[in-house]
Amino acid sequence: MKKILAVDDSASMRQMVGFTLKTAGFDVTEATNGDEALKVAQSKNFDLVISDVNMPVMDGITLIRNLRNLPAYKFTPLLMLTTESGGDKKQEGRAAGATGWIVKPFNPEQLLATVRKVLG
Repeated sequence: MKKILAVDDSASMRQMVGFTLKTAGFDVTEATNGDEALKVAQSKNFDLVISDVNMPVMDGITLIRNLRNLPAYKFTPLLMLTTESGGDKKQEGRAAGATGWIVKPFNPEQLLATVRKVLG
């Protein structure tokens, strides 16, 4: 079973992402901000990380940048799931090492299609 780390400061968004992915058979771990996610990711390996951009403590782009510096996450798909749809933020995410970008509100089928695509 593929392991996914879902990171968002919104409890309702974490629940929606978690429900969608668990229903599809994925093992989902949740984190409330980038700092918590980084600590969880260092203690356990994940096949995919899905992160919000705007979060307290550590934002998603800083999280992606820190994960890419870890050997275990050098080639792991890292998706941004965010309300940010501006070109500057997307460019910043790509430069940090994000694999893809999904804009909220998301369609559960679109999320699953993207997750399956990046997991191969």
